Amino acid sequence: MARRTAKRRAPSARKAAGSLPITNPNAAAIDVHSDNHVVCVPADRATPNVRTFGANSCDLLQIAAWLKQCRITTVAIESTGIYWIPLFELLEAQGFEVCLIEPGQASRCGARPKSDVLDAQWLQRLHSHGLLIGSFRPPDVVIALRAYLRQRLMLVSLASMHIQHMQKALEQMNVKLTEVVSSIVGLTGTLIITAILDGERDPARLAALRDERCKNDEAVIAQALEGTWRDEHRFELRQAYELYQTYQTKVTQCDTQIEQALAKLPDRSAGAKLPPKVKKCNRKPNTLRFEATKPVFRALGVDLTAIEGIEAHTALVILSEIGVDVSKFPTAKHFASWLGLCPNHQDSNGKRKSRRVRKGKNRVAIALRLAARSLQRSQSALGAYFRRMNSRLGFKGATTATAHKLARYVYAMLKHGEAYVSQSLQDYEAATQERIERTLRKKASALGYDLVPRQPISPAVS
Repeated sequence: MARRTAKRRAPSARKAAGSLPITNPNAAAIDVHSDNHVVCVPADRATPNVRTFGANSCDLLQIAAWLKQCRITTVAIESTGIYWIPLFELLEAQGFEVCLIEPGQASRCGARPKSDVLDAQWLQRLHSHGLLIGSFRPPDVVIALRAYLRQRLMLVSLASMHIQHMQKALEQMNVKLTEVVSSIVGLTGTLIITAILDGERDPARLAALRDERCKNDEAVIAQALEGTWRDEHRFELRQAYELYQTYQTKVTQCDTQIEQALAKLPDRSAGAKLPPKVKKCNRKPNTLRFEATKPVFRALGVDLTAIEGIEAHTALVILSEIGVDVSKFPTAKHFASWLGLCPNHQDSNGKRKSRRVRKGKNRVAIALRLAARSLQRSQSALGAYFRRMNSRLGFKGATTATAHKLARYVYAMLKHGEAYVSQSLQDYEAATQERIERTLRKKASALGYDLVPRQPISPAVS
């Protein structure tokens, strides 16, 4: 049987694509890796225009020298892991304008072959045409504060793991301390665990260490402390307790560094003083070891803690992540979109595919969500707004909507330097009622009816 062969079509000449204007003629790009960096400059500046350098400090200096030799003024770097940080800081210190882009931004500009050289050339081409958008990065003085606060958050997370290890060791000894105290690392729990590690086994004497504010009495606690006291479990408890205390010491050292970093920030308060506030007696776990409200107010120039739900730690997270200058975001909507607190509309052919919020781990968004959740029972306008959104959108949707409103308040205060004006619960409910009535009047008028308020019924006269 004869085999049919397909005729090859002669390659047709491609039409010349319309060229884009070059907005950055002195643009270069670097494809960052852990052990080497691929640098691409314009073709008319060097031959070859793509070179591969190492990742050591001497290699980074060679990259900066070659870029200056090629008369480069702006450089695009893809944020690959944490390998870009030394190169970014060096180039920025050398006077280059560094554009830090997210990894997926270049791939969304069109399909292409994949290699290190081609990646660098593609980034340089996009950057020369002005098609890359740089990521937000705060000033160096804020970055230092951010590093200390992120280190503190990591230490708190690691310390919580050893709390679970202590709970496991106590349960293996059948010591039900977790069931009778609110926290085993609180005052009562710490005293009892320390006494157990010192050799005390009498449940009555251990229960006598109970703080007077503890909910359960000594009899209930003593009954829960009748354990088996096996040596291997006590050894596990001792190591977990010592590791927890070690991390607490490191957290205190981080707080000292955070306090010193706050003192280095310029004073934007213009000598203004904070209004007196009611001090809360209960101290939450993992709170800062120093009074941070005044230093944060001094650095920001506005009191973010005046907003319901935002406390000193939340304001400190906002300061450390975005600084005091929000001019990078033209409007509050852009700021909320960067935080990932607004609906991500996905429409096609007039049909709504999805409105889910964009996923992300923005630390400011996480802090604002936690602040929004604390408003669930607040007798304030924001608390009423949360409950109204909860009835419409559910708890998760209400948390996002309230966090979005908090983000808009924060943006307005930082941009205009104005103090927060609180709205009372009564004024909010009255405004909501008026808005509902106005909507009903419009609907009634569109249907040809008039909305008439109900007259009060007078009591019948016998």
